[in-house]
Amino acid sequence: MTIDPNAADVDREAAELKAQLDREADRLAASMTAPPPRRGPAGPWQEIVYGRALFVDIAAVVAAVALGYVLRFDRQVQVELFEPRGGQYVLISVVLAEAWVIALGLAGARSPRILGSGRDEYIRVARGTLALFGLTAIVCYLVKFDLARSYVAVTLPLGLVFLVVGRRILAVRLHAERAHGRFQRRTLIVGARDAVLDLCRRVERAHEAGFLVVGVCLPGGTNIPSPVDEVPVLGRMEDAAEAARAIDVDVVAVTASDSATPEALKQLAWDLEATGAELVVVPALADVASPRLLITPVDGVPVVQVAPPGYTGLQHAIKRVFDIVVAALIGVVVAVPLLVLALCVRLTSPGPAMFRQQRIGLNGRPFTLYKLRSMRPDAEASLVELLDGDVGVFYKRKDDPRVTRLGRFLRKYSLDEFPQLLNVIKGDMSLVGPRPQVALEVAQYDDALRRRLFVKPGLTGLWQVSGRNDLSIDQGTRLDLYYVENWSLLGDIGIMLRTAREVFAPSGAY
Repeated sequence: MTIDPNAADVDREAAELKAQLDREADRLAASMTAPPPRRGPAGPWQEIVYGRALFVDIAAVVAAVALGYVLRFDRQVQVELFEPRGGQYVLISVVLAEAWVIALGLAGARSPRILGSGRDEYIRVARGTLALFGLTAIVCYLVKFDLARSYVAVTLPLGLVFLVVGRRILAVRLHAERAHGRFQRRTLIVGARDAVLDLCRRVERAHEAGFLVVGVCLPGGTNIPSPVDEVPVLGRMEDAAEAARAIDVDVVAVTASDSATPEALKQLAWDLEATGAELVVVPALADVASPRLLITPVDGVPVVQVAPPGYTGLQHAIKRVFDIVVAALIGVVVAVPLLVLALCVRLTSPGPAMFRQQRIGLNGRPFTLYKLRSMRPDAEASLVELLDGDVGVFYKRKDDPRVTRLGRFLRKYSLDEFPQLLNVIKGDMSLVGPRPQVALEVAQYDDALRRRLFVKPGLTGLWQVSGRNDLSIDQGTRLDLYYVENWSLLGDIGIMLRTAREVFAPSGAY
């Protein structure tokens, strides 16, 4: 008997098509019998943080509206409350407070997904607030009602300040709880092994983001060992929806993989609808701030455009003016204490009070850096002997014997750095930026580290307010490079505020 090879191929293709149809039928049947997608807060901890945010919003809004009313109309409530204009604004204040809380909800400012995220949360708070007051202004204009401008001028900024401060307090508490393993989103990560490992490491470092990795899906499925200890491999990307349903995850994060095609992602999003899990797509970008990203749809596909980092321009001119003004103001405040500290340096150890050293600044240009002396006068001469000739790129010894007794106190509270305000005013340095290094260290830079020289070195920086010398060199340099490429004036202000906290509650300083 002769077997027709073409007939065998047809039978095999028919069998594969039947198997595919059976899988689709099973998936359709599961979606028809599955519970409806979860909406809103998905679990007890989401309800808790949502309730906290609602309480803070109500308290902040009521306080702002009440103060706005009292300061504008009614400093003697028992006398003026029932006067026509005062009484009218009692009703307006009540309606405004209710509408304000509702507007914040409509803006998504209380979504558990963004609570504790920082910038995005504050943007939503501001968006909801400004949208409400803008709508109020339009309505008042249309009905020809003369809303007291002084009432708005008090209530609006007070409300924003109260809301932001309240949200910041909530964020600090939430981050502390997440550091102890509470209030985290159960997360399944899907992608290539190396990409999954990198994302797992970042999630572990950024515990305040609230992602808890409970499983991974890799291209090879369970035949591939897990890249992270105690995190099981639950299958391939095609199994992600079923795995998400089986272990009840809140987030499915898809990172770089050959399997993550547009069609596969679309199918995964459809499959996840019945589970209530959120789909997160992690682009193959690292250390790029969101203001530099622009998402543009192209034929239904979101295209992420990355703006180049700006190393010059108007913003840097504003930064220079900001540096001069703030450095001058700080200099006036600390002038007398610095003179006292300089005298203490002279009295407690031989040698000059001021330490001068050549450092490398913007675009590799050398400059003279000023510090209060915290080491013995022969410190530089004995450095090579101390290190036995092995000088690394970032040298900082915790038990450096060259540091004087007073010097340890100065370094702990960063008091030795204040003379660098002169460098800021001269233009050698900025208030915020990567810390300057000596030529011997800069000579060992690789291509990535040379990017530190694209901006002026700073009196303080992102590395210094994120753990200082307690961080590893890789973590610190990553923070420096992130600052270089994502600089903003608001970011500088935030770093300076965090620096003030580090001065009074130092950590990692030696």
